[in-house]
Amino acid sequence: MIQGRNDASDSSPDPGGTPSGDVYDWFRRGTKLLEEGSPAAAAAILERAAQAEPESRSIREALARAQFNSRQYDEAAGSFRWIVDANPVEDYAYFGLGLALWRSGDIEAAQEPLAVAVAMRPDQRHYVSALKQVQATLRARRA
Repeated sequence: MIQGRNDASDSSPDPGGTPSGDVYDWFRRGTKLLEEGSPAAAAAILERAAQAEPESRSIREALARAQFNSRQYDEAAGSFRWIVDANPVEDYAYFGLGLALWRSGDIEAAQEPLAVAVAMRPDQRHYVSALKQVQATLRARRA
């Protein structure tokens, strides 16, 4: 669970490397950095938040997105897999896991989570498109 805000307004890390504020502050800063196009910085602060609140799916999803967007595909796959294991009805986590596996080069493994995401949400065109691309790549490799 994400803790509530405190009154700390300083957003710079302390000399020991821990960001100031509480976990909620870290989550907010991390998601803001992600939205502003700084995924590597977002991943760093969200990793701290995930360590402090290891059961938070919202922190883990933001971390997975930041890892993916900063091309940390293996780490993103691990974070998305954690979400899928914790809550198997999260279609976006299956989609993210499939994309992360695909980008990390494990195209064969990417097919299953993408197929699950499509089965859960066939109306999501980007899910369907990603699955079709993975399947086409696998067919081309087998031919």
